[in-house]
Amino acid sequence: MATKANAAITSTALRDLEDAFAADDTNRVMQNAVTQVSAQKLAVRRDVVAEADHSFSVKLDHWEVTAQKGSGRCWLFAGLNVLRAAAMKKMKLKNFEFSQNWPLFWDKLEKANYFLESIIDTADRPAGDRTVAFLLSDPISDGGQWNMFVDLIEKYGLVPKTAMPETESSSNTGVMNQLLVAKLRQGAYILRDLHASGAPLADLRAAKLEFLTTVHRILSIHLGTPPTTFDWQWHDKNDKFHRDANMTPKRFAKKYVSAPLDDYVCLVHDPRTSSPVGRTFTVEYLGNVVGGKPVVYLNVEMPLLKRVARRTLGDGEPVWFGCDTSKQMDRDVGMWDVRLQDYESIYQTDFALDKATRLEYGATAMNHAMVFTGVDIKSGKPRRWRVENSWGDATGQKGFFLMNDSWFDEHLFEIAARKKYLPQKLRAALDRKPIVLPAWDPMGSLARVSAIGQPPSCTCAVSP
Repeated sequence: MATKANAAITSTALRDLEDAFAADDTNRVMQNAVTQVSAQKLAVRRDVVAEADHSFSVKLDHWEVTAQKGSGRCWLFAGLNVLRAAAMKKMKLKNFEFSQNWPLFWDKLEKANYFLESIIDTADRPAGDRTVAFLLSDPISDGGQWNMFVDLIEKYGLVPKTAMPETESSSNTGVMNQLLVAKLRQGAYILRDLHASGAPLADLRAAKLEFLTTVHRILSIHLGTPPTTFDWQWHDKNDKFHRDANMTPKRFAKKYVSAPLDDYVCLVHDPRTSSPVGRTFTVEYLGNVVGGKPVVYLNVEMPLLKRVARRTLGDGEPVWFGCDTSKQMDRDVGMWDVRLQDYESIYQTDFALDKATRLEYGATAMNHAMVFTGVDIKSGKPRRWRVENSWGDATGQKGFFLMNDSWFDEHLFEIAARKKYLPQKLRAALDRKPIVLPAWDPMGSLARVSAIGQPPSCTCAVSP
């Protein structure tokens, strides 16, 4: 074991630090500036902002952006924003939103069941076991993954926003989440205590059902009662009236979701050695619907990931993606660029780590999902991407952002795409048994985004 001798900061060392700071006039200038203006704003490079051009050679959107408000539902909003493009075309509408509150309700209920089943599955381990401790640390966040979104639609369908509108708690999930977390941790204690006393599995499942009854009650109070049937009627852009009477959520989804959801795969760029290129992998205890399809990623090289995104946009379909939105981003300008903020000049140091190392050392992780609705191609190569965010129209260009291609390389991790865009060799790789990464692996981080208890880098909610 390393000795502690000479390890403490001595008074002499402290004086040396203070003298070194005072000896450099740049430090005083930066101190004066940063104590008056946020470092994030001060670091923005004017020359990079001046280069921002929100024109794109391929642009799909003609609709208004959505707003997830004080919640971590980015993945649900992004998924629904992919699907609503085709729904608007089919219904001849200029603007339309599926209910985002609807999948939130079912996701919370399913996650509660998934968490309690995971607790039952690990009940023979001590509470200090790393996996058990991880499960207890985040029983029911707002976040999720594309596969989890698909599982919800296939099981519960969809409804228009008018059939299950937003509530105060769907737009601001913090208080509701705190109550759910408290109840689920109580449930975890009861289930583990029953197991320790020798109770059979049937008794644990009966106790679990009692907790799910309470969770359902809490969700109904906060989010409203999900409709079983509804009438959907609208005037299209030609002012023609339409009515779909006595619709069920599953019939509505079948009629207006044209994308073959079972044909999508999650492509990721994970440069770590634990995730070999051309292999599938999954994260232990990552999911929401017990019995649903597992969250599986296919690791590919970045050029292929970009090529698939470009082809999808070229075929007229938006692209769902996950990234670390907190890096080199300005909400007001609506821009991501690896050169956007010059922190090096402020602090006279660099923050250089490559993408793989950032993942391994907790310096990056997926914390936001959005949608590509355009790309600008020059000389056969993408140079910037158009992004539909879900932070409302007060940020960016009425809610749309610009992502320079250099940022895509460094801070984007995942897209959802149809299998048809993959080379045959990679399609065959989808049939291999996935590598299982531990529950706390950063590739599961998008499912842990929440309006409370967020990791410090999380900027998923509209309000930072």
